Amino acid sequence: MTLDEEARPRGLFVAGLAALLPSDGAPARFRSVALLSPDEPAFWPLFQASPEARDGRPDPLDRWSRRVAGRLARLRGKLVLPSDGPPFAPFQAWALRSGRCWASPVGLLVHEERGLWISFRGAILLPEEAPVAAGVPPCPACPAPCLLACPPRALTAQGYDVPPCRAFLAAEAACRDGCLVRRSCPLGASRRSSEQSKFHMDAFR
Repeated sequence: MTLDEEARPRGLFVAGLAALLPSDGAPARFRSVALLSPDEPAFWPLFQASPEARDGRPDPLDRWSRRVAGRLARLRGKLVLPSDGPPFAPFQAWALRSGRCWASPVGLLVHEERGLWISFRGAILLPEEAPVAAGVPPCPACPAPCLLACPPRALTAQGYDVPPCRAFLAAEAACRDGCLVRRSCPLGASRRSSEQSKFHMDAFR
């Protein structure tokens, strides 16, 4: 059974495989890294039913990720989480190196299937070489609604201006069920529930 086949029933999927470079700082025995992302819409109900989501303790999603992704990593390699650090693992560089993610017009990562909704719950360092992937970037053929979707113009081609974003979220409800820039992307938008998006936006706020 492949890692992706093992991950899917647990609410995750392999969003990309990337070769490791010496600059990544991984132990020398590992040659590649598998990026684990939420397999939406199946992911959210599985997380909600988990002990971590119900125990009232801090950081439920990080704890869920460590447990679930840790089981996947146990017999294959070494688990790395975005929250591990400092130093923090170069998840964005790995994603760009995978051949399945690119920089979008607003600078956020865009995935060939999940669009601007791509996120990573963990990664597994593997001893085997990564296969070469050559996906097709979706943005050149898109009219780029993301460039005009941010009401306070906090997320544009010029980058991400955090203070206007936070100020808008505090005063307006428009983005509280999910960033309007992410929601404008035609790829993957129907996969994520508004409840899941609200969870992430509440954590951001």
